[in-house]
Amino acid sequence: MRTEQPKMIYLKDYQVPDYLIDETHLTFELFEDHTLVHAQLVMRRNPAAGAGLPPLVLDGQLLELLSVQLDDRVLSGNDYQIDASHLTLHPASERFSVDTSVKIHPETNTALEGLYKSGTMFCTQCEAEGFRKITYYLDRPDVMSKFTTTVIAEQHRYPVLLSNGNPVGNGPQDDGRHWATWEDPFMKPAYLFALVAGDLWCVEDSFATMSGRNVALRIYVEPENIDKCQHAMNSLKKSMRWDEEVYGREYDLDIFMIVAVNDFNMGAMENKGLNIFNSSAVLARAETATDAAHQRVEAIVAHEYFHNWSGNRVTCRDWFQLSLKEGFTVFRDAGFSADMNSRTVKRIQDVAYLRTHQFAEDAGPMAHAVRPDSFIEISNFYTLTVYEKGSEVVGMIHTLLGAEGFRKGSDLYFQRHDGQAVTCDDFVKAMEDANGVDFTQFKRWYSQAGTPRLAVSESYDASAKTYSLTFRQSCPQTPDKQEKLPFVIPVEIGLLDARGAEIALQLAGEAAAGATSRVLSVTEAEQTFIFVGIAAKPLPSLLRGFSAPVKLGFPYDRDQLMFLMQHDSDGFNRWDAGQQLSVQVLQELIGQHQQGQALVLDPRLVTALRSVLGNEQLDQAMVAEMLSLPGEAYLTEISEVADVEAIHTAREFVRRQLAEQLFDGLWQRYQANRAVSKTTAYVAENEHFARRALQNIALSYLMLSGRPEVLAATLEQFETADNMTERLTALAVLVNSPFEAEKALALASFAEHFKDNPLVMDQWFSVQAGSPLPGGLQRVKALMEHPAFTIRNPNKVRALIGAFAGQNLINFHAADGSGYRFLADLVIQLNALNPQIASRQLAPLTRWRKYDGARQALMKAELERIRGSGELSADVYEVVSKSLA
Repeated sequence: MRTEQPKMIYLKDYQVPDYLIDETHLTFELFEDHTLVHAQLVMRRNPAAGAGLPPLVLDGQLLELLSVQLDDRVLSGNDYQIDASHLTLHPASERFSVDTSVKIHPETNTALEGLYKSGTMFCTQCEAEGFRKITYYLDRPDVMSKFTTTVIAEQHRYPVLLSNGNPVGNGPQDDGRHWATWEDPFMKPAYLFALVAGDLWCVEDSFATMSGRNVALRIYVEPENIDKCQHAMNSLKKSMRWDEEVYGREYDLDIFMIVAVNDFNMGAMENKGLNIFNSSAVLARAETATDAAHQRVEAIVAHEYFHNWSGNRVTCRDWFQLSLKEGFTVFRDAGFSADMNSRTVKRIQDVAYLRTHQFAEDAGPMAHAVRPDSFIEISNFYTLTVYEKGSEVVGMIHTLLGAEGFRKGSDLYFQRHDGQAVTCDDFVKAMEDANGVDFTQFKRWYSQAGTPRLAVSESYDASAKTYSLTFRQSCPQTPDKQEKLPFVIPVEIGLLDARGAEIALQLAGEAAAGATSRVLSVTEAEQTFIFVGIAAKPLPSLLRGFSAPVKLGFPYDRDQLMFLMQHDSDGFNRWDAGQQLSVQVLQELIGQHQQGQALVLDPRLVTALRSVLGNEQLDQAMVAEMLSLPGEAYLTEISEVADVEAIHTAREFVRRQLAEQLFDGLWQRYQANRAVSKTTAYVAENEHFARRALQNIALSYLMLSGRPEVLAATLEQFETADNMTERLTALAVLVNSPFEAEKALALASFAEHFKDNPLVMDQWFSVQAGSPLPGGLQRVKALMEHPAFTIRNPNKVRALIGAFAGQNLINFHAADGSGYRFLADLVIQLNALNPQIASRQLAPLTRWRKYDGARQALMKAELERIRGSGELSADVYEVVSKSLA
């Protein structure tokens, strides 16, 4: 931990490394109370760094140096300099080797960076800068090396010894220990290093690549989880085939391995050939994982596999370029998930998440560009901006170039930079060169923070039969910049006539009318597009498919939104029109509550949703999405000053009104789908996901009626469901109901049945932590005493603390500030245990400017208390200091 102010690192200060590492030879001796790491680095002067032999400065933290050797010379303390972060040597020639031996303590490593123990298993997490906690090294992504790794451990405790690449040897030793050696033939930076040692079972399969090579596939888990791997294996094989078909990318090693780890700060890690996963991102079975968990596993398996090319074979020059691999790979995994499930529903879910969470990040103190200019702690920049907004930036390139042009660009990118560490500029340049375009202005998406706003106005000239759309773009100030230059904003549009039919689009100056949907490229602060041959004033369908991550403003009235809900051919915009209608109605109700008036629901919302509910031709997943009201977090994000109580009261009022007025339709849909569920075996496929989604949202509305037949149906579903999706929904519905006796019995029954399954117990925690009923903080504090909870496990922290502070807004934002004090106490405690998790839990407090003056003062006071609490990690210091700036 650090007490001095940590140092800011700037992109403008980047310099190539003075030295390169051609070969890395590692030997790990694993013991219960320590580990010995022996490293031999075959090094040379970097010819791109200039002449001379400057000092060699190796990164290292929390290492006990036992010996160091430069070529054949064993060095004494006078021959090198060492401090808490670096080992400095003085090479005498341009080519040399460095041998070090260090002692480390993975058994006490609660930060879960570097080499640590998860239960009885040794494992690693080296991204972004964890390798320096393993041995002295040039721990930066632009230093790439070939790794050979030998692992030695007690054979009885650790029969499985894994590392990157292909296995090249193994055998026993005389002392009850054994060894295994792995060789990775591909150059990689240290952040992609991985090691696992444990008593693990394995599910095996194989994959035949498009060139006819046979790749062994293995998923390693602890024995009790061996029956939860098949979905991940199926997902892996689908991913491998999809990447060949869509991107032409073939896997390159003889073996691909996944290991499930219970204690892990992230979702998963793409280490070359040996992916280490949070167990929540790989284990899935109908009885223990929801549909959403199955879809998440499929997406994360795909994401990490796709990194083999977009991240491993071509990696980042420096950590400012993080979105080079993450934004591109999120775009790739989103495309995969869209092809495996419903493209429209996937887009809806991604945009809803982006608008609620990433837009809030853009509007807060931690706002940064997709490629930030500076950071204190890189772990704080594994953000929604880098990942999700970065994906949207790649998606806009795809929209502008088209599928064929984008594929040409990605092919050139992989061909040109295979085996290199490169930049976002290199990615864009490949797209430009492959298609003969200029993306100079477009690159502002990488360098300017904030969510652009796009105000649209219309004008119709009946005599000339022309229709004009004028776009005005702006971007709010962010902590890094006040002045923002115009972006390139691709806006996909359509025009609907009075019958709802699509109009062929012809811009002034064009020879003939074309398609009914097209992309307009908005590049100026104000820009007008004129359509000709328009017989009557149309209704525009704007930003189809959410073609750019902007806040769109157009003066739709409620009748127009209802019309788009019924007629727009773009599924995303049909949903979005419903969301806009709901927002308008909810904001009206919020105003009524604030003025002390009786709440009156606009009947048009009921009419619109009744039409959706009765449309049996519509995909059931779409019906479920359209029935879902905008969440309290999104209503908070779009408020100038968020009134927590008014938002909660208005939204709950609408839910109850819909439950009463749509009861018959909801009940019919619920019963029909539940009947199918009871007679159909669980299948993790789109059609089945859709049926259960509609069934479960219907149940969540129906319970608000309080009718005895709904309670009976909920109990029946809870007690007899053969899958976690239906069981957990029934539990959540009961937890949020007034039926106290039934609720208590269900919670006790669930906990008893799943007490030995940590991931299911995480869901049990989250259901209770997220309940908006009074007494939320007291429930969370009581649950922290439950034997299934430990603050040392990131999944538990996210399930209980994260769910309460991030989702249960009415209880977290209690007027007395008790929720804020609770979170600050937890952050202070976590700061000493796991700084990464501590800093990520801070997000709700960083958005204090969104709230009324009293809450602002309370939230700022807790941030100040954290800042003054003593030894802050760089992770927490950066977030707190920027929040208070």
